[in-house]
Amino acid sequence: MGRTIALAAALAGAMLVAWLGARAPDPTVVPVDLSTTGFNTPIALLDIRRIAARPHPIGSPANAAVRDYLIGRMTSLDLQPAVQAGLGLQSNTYGKEAWIVGGNVENIVGVLPGKDRSKPALALMAHYDSVPASPGAADDATGVAVVLEVVRALKAKGTPERDVIVILTDGEEAGLLGARLFFAEHPLRKRIGLLINLESRGGGGRANMFQTGPGNGALIPVFARSAVRPISNSLAVFLYSQMPNDTDFTVSKDAGIRGLNFAFIGRQFDYHSPTSTLANLDRGSVDSMGQQALAAASDLAFAETLPGKAPDAVYSGTFGDHVLAYPAWGGWIALLIAAGLIGLGWARGRASEDFKWPDVARGAGAALFLLVGAALLLHMARLATGVEFGFMEQRPLLARWSLWETALATLGLGALLLGPGLLARPRTRLWLAGAGLMGGLLCLAFGGWDIKGVILGLATATLGYGAFGKPAKLPGAWLGVLLTGLTVGTVLQAMLPAVAFLVAWPLALAGLGAAASLMGTRMDRSRTAGLVLLAALGGGWLAVFFHVVSQGLDMPEILGLYLWLGAFLVWPLAWPGSMPRLSLAPAVVLLALGVALVGVVRFSDPWTPRHPQATTVFHVRDIDTGKTVLASTESTLSPWTRKALEAEGGKINKQDLRPFGRRPSWAAPARPGSMGPPQVSAYRLPDGRIGVRTAPYRVVALDIRSTAAIGLVQIDRAVSTLKPKANEWVHIRLVGGPRANQIFLTPAGPGSVDVRFALVEESWPTKAKPLPPRPSDVMPFDLSDSTVTTGKTTLTW
Repeated sequence: MGRTIALAAALAGAMLVAWLGARAPDPTVVPVDLSTTGFNTPIALLDIRRIAARPHPIGSPANAAVRDYLIGRMTSLDLQPAVQAGLGLQSNTYGKEAWIVGGNVENIVGVLPGKDRSKPALALMAHYDSVPASPGAADDATGVAVVLEVVRALKAKGTPERDVIVILTDGEEAGLLGARLFFAEHPLRKRIGLLINLESRGGGGRANMFQTGPGNGALIPVFARSAVRPISNSLAVFLYSQMPNDTDFTVSKDAGIRGLNFAFIGRQFDYHSPTSTLANLDRGSVDSMGQQALAAASDLAFAETLPGKAPDAVYSGTFGDHVLAYPAWGGWIALLIAAGLIGLGWARGRASEDFKWPDVARGAGAALFLLVGAALLLHMARLATGVEFGFMEQRPLLARWSLWETALATLGLGALLLGPGLLARPRTRLWLAGAGLMGGLLCLAFGGWDIKGVILGLATATLGYGAFGKPAKLPGAWLGVLLTGLTVGTVLQAMLPAVAFLVAWPLALAGLGAAASLMGTRMDRSRTAGLVLLAALGGGWLAVFFHVVSQGLDMPEILGLYLWLGAFLVWPLAWPGSMPRLSLAPAVVLLALGVALVGVVRFSDPWTPRHPQATTVFHVRDIDTGKTVLASTESTLSPWTRKALEAEGGKINKQDLRPFGRRPSWAAPARPGSMGPPQVSAYRLPDGRIGVRTAPYRVVALDIRSTAAIGLVQIDRAVSTLKPKANEWVHIRLVGGPRANQIFLTPAGPGSVDVRFALVEESWPTKAKPLPPRPSDVMPFDLSDSTVTTGKTTLTW
């Protein structure tokens, strides 16, 4: 089998394995069936249609309508639902700033009775509110619909061994408020033994079980036994634990309750967007989440005992329904197997005249060059798109995600195939050193001062100059590549065993190929076919990680890790054969194509009626100054927004509108409208406390600073854990309306309090000039098209 044909076959096989591993299932066209014990997607879709008929944020009439619908659905499932109403409160300190978020929520709680009601219960949780302006078909109407359908399927199967508690929370989008209220006050919280939470961060893709809570060693084998084509691994659990992202599962985990947290993250353009509709939702994603949630819930609900707490497991999905899991110490065995196979390959191949020890060092250096060089290339490509970083700023890439991911994969594959050809050629070190320096300079040109690009450029130049020079042969170079993996795998196993499998498993596959082929010294047809199979399986498995990580993190340089791991398996097949002069051609073609795709991303218009540009415009009135402005929170104004702000002839500039925005906003003067009396008042109570009262608004933003230390902050009846120091601003956000809000401060002594406020009403002033019509490729986002009233008040005591 020729090397070129073998390489092409391996890459094609890897792409097939990756496609099968990453795609959402095609939902089976079946009728609505209330008697089936399987997950019936059409039933879930009917619920999604009702829940996501319109945006329904916390406190809105639309959310109340969803609440009533869900009460009816839960009643039909014999769950005897009850509403838990109260104030959910979240208190945190971010850096040096104190934040309090609160809102009146209405959780819906029901119970499916089990045979033994004294046993720890299984809880199923999802949130039914959406963000403003988004119907929330994925986040989280899908989660709620799947919970209801899982309950129906469990009932059809029989009476579970234990109670199944259903928790549909409110106010998740505002700050996990419903979950905080439930796990702080609801009596059923003490009966929960395990919890399954369902979420979404997009509108498509396979469901990913990405969080468990600590002590999952006994839970993961249960998950592995029931998993249906899972995308889940201990790397995702570790990474998510290090990130600031939160879901309702965070609250239950903090309460000491373990469980499984599922979400899908494809089609991220639709996340928190008006485009998150049933029409744009991937039905296969609903089916994927439903199958996984039902499999896990059925196993746990009907089990004699729930899995207890045990040291965290190392695990990952492999192929199909299989999940490989073992204790953390099992990683040493995986590394020993890999090391033994590599050693066997070296022992059998070292007698070959092609094996030279200097080539080992060159191979190791080339592997590290690929790691940092690919990171540099992908980081530079991200900067070259001209798209800024951030949740809103990233949307031009999300609008053309398939194109952008294809560009990343093409550039990455080109970088991967470049290494063997360069190692086998003489006099390349100066070119590669220059390329590294040029890459660093291009990062500066595309992104301004970019320390990450500078470091990657210098590291690439250093490794390029040191690793390349004299031509190397495959046996020694391959051994050097594998030794870098063995070294990194050993370090990870010692420090982060939950992550080490990512290196150990492809390393073991490569070791098997090295042992079979005598470290590449025997490459007959049967051995080459074996290497093709190993590369297709291992490469496809790694490509699924590449796909998921590229979606989950806007940090393309991380993807260089998976290209380095791919070199363990691909480089023996990509080594120059009988025509070394042409060995670089595939890599050069792929790199050129990748650059062209990046150019298309940069210079083409991303916005279409399916993926409209997000815009925000607010009518902001200041009670103290009497001035009115039209303002936007966009980082870079869209053409439509600029036209809207300039509609009354004012000049656009940046203005500080705090507490409406945490950073300066674009604003232009507008005609003043009628303004009523101040909507916020501060007063002193007979018991010495300071009260702040606000009128009922959908969103109330307050910045409060006291010259005296505050011993207690209370909002209505809920008490915050924060104790602001003297002269420290505390930022309070109250959402939901329609009740007036009461805030009470207990000062340590005499002083004064300053209050800045912004009150948001989701409507445009009736007497203000209407906004210009939006074309089909432009949409309002979040609270856009709202009226904001700002002002200040002070009280001295």
